[in-house]
Amino acid sequence: MKIQFLGAAREVTGSKHLITLDNGKKILLDCGMYQGKGMETDSMNRNLGFSPRDIDYLILSHAHIDHSGLIPYISKLGFEGKIITTHATRDLCSIMLADCGKIQEHDTEWFNKKRARKGLPPVEPIYGVADAEQAMQYFVGIAYNTEYRVTKGVKVTFTDTGHLLGSAVVNLRIKEGEKITHVAFTGDVGRPKNRILRSPQPFPQADIILCESTYGDRLHESEVVAEDKLLKVIHRTCVEKKGKLIIPSFSVGRTQEVILSLNNFYNNGKLPRIEVYVDSPLSVNATNVFRLHKDSFNSTVQKIMETDPDPFGFNNLHFIKEVEDSKKLNDIQEPCIIISSSGMMEAGRVKHHLANNLSDSKNTVLAVGYCAPTTLGARLLNGAKEVSIFGTVHKVNADIEKLDSYSGHADYGELIEFLSCQDINKVKHLALVHGDLDAQEFFRGKLTEQGYQNIVIPEVGDEIVV
Repeated sequence: MKIQFLGAAREVTGSKHLITLDNGKKILLDCGMYQGKGMETDSMNRNLGFSPRDIDYLILSHAHIDHSGLIPYISKLGFEGKIITTHATRDLCSIMLADCGKIQEHDTEWFNKKRARKGLPPVEPIYGVADAEQAMQYFVGIAYNTEYRVTKGVKVTFTDTGHLLGSAVVNLRIKEGEKITHVAFTGDVGRPKNRILRSPQPFPQADIILCESTYGDRLHESEVVAEDKLLKVIHRTCVEKKGKLIIPSFSVGRTQEVILSLNNFYNNGKLPRIEVYVDSPLSVNATNVFRLHKDSFNSTVQKIMETDPDPFGFNNLHFIKEVEDSKKLNDIQEPCIIISSSGMMEAGRVKHHLANNLSDSKNTVLAVGYCAPTTLGARLLNGAKEVSIFGTVHKVNADIEKLDSYSGHADYGELIEFLSCQDINKVKHLALVHGDLDAQEFFRGKLTEQGYQNIVIPEVGDEIVV
């Protein structure tokens, strides 16, 4: 057996890891899309590093696009195997992959108009909405902590990571001849005290661990401190400066956490009398999926729901789906909060809100999650004085703020705690994936202090042979 790293290797996007068994069967762990690298991203996504027709099974850790986004593409190119994941992940993928296909169709249409003006031939989107809908036929939903037979000699069990609704460690038991190997792929690991979901649970002992490392070099501020800071940013922007607070946020997971915090502020009489707009069709649909999986909520949210049946709704909250209603937000002069995707500020409606609001010093942009180094979000957080959006340069006069603790990723201390369920002496290989190299090298040092050995930071194409 060998494990080859084909994505999310020394970077935080494009998760893909290929297991080839001794009998030739191929199991792909995740099939994520590269994001945030401009036109370079397109070629990286089209060049998979494997033939989709050769993949027998795909096992998906969770629904975020950097882990699931190329599933319709490989289906379009001939993959016809089972896609094994949790029930909630399947439900989220049914809306998220279609939304991703719609964005690609729209972006390609706009890009082709530019190409036509230059006399260049049109290009095809990687996939469209119909391809995403077609791929859903291959999904198989499995409950947490239930062993499922993938193929002869291979069984999988999902354990909750508390990162996103449905997120899981992929725990594989692989029997080849008389040899049994346990492989654990963490996907993305949530924080011990997620605002909505249950805490990450211990996972079975593994011989080989593929561990995420997004925040491998930092520690988050506490949830209490973060919510206090959020309230202060709201008050300073909307009450003192009478401006707009723009919160770029991932539609699935992060947006629901921010809404829950605002809902709690509202219930406790702390939220100023301002309107709050969630401007993202995907956020609206994803929130409805969250409502279907209340069994995944933590005890705190379950307690809130005893007196507030809908923790994702209050009187001042408005969900925006139609484009025309989104455009009307530009004409609002009163202080308000606009939550819109994407979290890294690279796509979606939030780019229009940034274009219309960055130059006004009354306004604030508040990042609530990780922004990859090459993204618009990272440029703003790094102090850019002006940025180009849709080909137009905009001066950055608005305040730029960041709240790390709304990130769905565990920090290095929390990752070490998450791994503490393992007997270090039984872990033969520990590969750090889904992280920038600086963060991974720092995290490797911390893990070495804990006693772990054989820690690797693979590059794209590297292999572990068992």
